[in-house]
Amino acid sequence: MKKGTMQLETLTCPSCIQKIEGAVKKMDGIQEDTLKISFNSSKVKFDFDEEKVSLHDVEKAIVKLGYDVLKSQEKEA
Repeated sequence: MKKGTMQLETLTCPSCIQKIEGAVKKMDGIQEDTLKISFNSSKVKFDFDEEKVSLHDVEKAIVKLGYDVLKSQEKEA
C-alpha cells in the first residue's frame, strides 16, 4: 500500500471536490476511506494499492475531468 498526495490547481467550487471524489473512488485499488480532498489547499490525499492502480492513473483521471495536477508524490504507507 502507498500514500498519494497531489497538488491541484486552485479549486473554485465545492462541486469540484465532488467530481474529483467520484472519479477517484471509482478506481480499483483506491482505499476509499482514506480519500481526502482539501478545498482550501487544493490537495488530494489517498492510500492506494500500487499493484492495481498507479499514481499516474489517478492523475490522468483528474486531468480528464479538467483539473490540472501541479505535482504529485507517493510514499510507502
